Amino acid sequence: MNKFLSLTKRNIKLYFSDKAMFFTSLITPAILLVLYASFLGGIFKDTFTSTIPEGINVSNKIINALVCGQILSSLLAVSCITVAFTSNLLMVSDKVSGAAKDINVSPINKGIVSLSYFIASFISTIIVNIVALVLCLIYTYTQGWFYTISDILLLLIDIIILTLFGCALSSIVNFNLKSQGQVSAVGTIVSAGYGFICGAYMPISSFGIGLQRVLLFLPGTYGTSLIKNHALSAALNKLSSYNVPPESIKGIKDGIDCNLSFFGNNVSQTNMYLIMIISIVVLLAIYILQNKLKKNK
Repeated sequence: MNKFLSLTKRNIKLYFSDKAMFFTSLITPAILLVLYASFLGGIFKDTFTSTIPEGINVSNKIINALVCGQILSSLLAVSCITVAFTSNLLMVSDKVSGAAKDINVSPINKGIVSLSYFIASFISTIIVNIVALVLCLIYTYTQGWFYTISDILLLLIDIIILTLFGCALSSIVNFNLKSQGQVSAVGTIVSAGYGFICGAYMPISSFGIGLQRVLLFLPGTYGTSLIKNHALSAALNKLSSYNVPPESIKGIKDGIDCNLSFFGNNVSQTNMYLIMIISIVVLLAIYILQNKLKKNK
């Protein structure tokens, strides 16, 4: 246990001591928040306003809260994965620098080494994502605040689950990387593509039926939907007090992927959590298998 704790502490300290890597991870969500609020905020606002039936006047505070919820969910859904890939680069950096060889010849079980990389990556990533959540909540407070403590706790649970998913996925991918060039290529692909395939940048409801069905097989889609549900539920509930018809509210949820239908079957939030948890377990099993096969080799 002492060896595991020492390795985990060492990995976390190395991540935070690399100022360029840490500040890049931390600044990226802040930059995205500014970009989303500046360029997409107006688009989101027009979209939500257009869904309100004529003759019903909804306060700007509620519309702003809906916009903030959309921005918050989109940003965190991507950040949980991309930051995980960044924090997990230490695994590759140790291979490049030769530190991995020194660790491997030491009398430490290789399983402990692999687990320390994963846990350190999770702790580092969750710290950055909690900071990102705080920034988003501060911005939301200035625009339109309807969150309760339970809403924030549910958002925190979603972030933890998505971070675990991101760390497990990045551990599998980074396990086979051996050079900085490979790291840069993978990082570029994940940063550019994940937001689209998980429905963070554009709701999957706006895609064609064929692509929607493909994306519904990806666990990240359900993680994004969970965050959207909990980031927007408070403001959506307030719409009822303005006599907005339930059909209109359902239309909003369908349009922003709060409601997901898998081949005609509605997916409940409980099932979304189950899908995410099972996916994390499967990914961790693959990561463990990778390490065992390497050890045997």
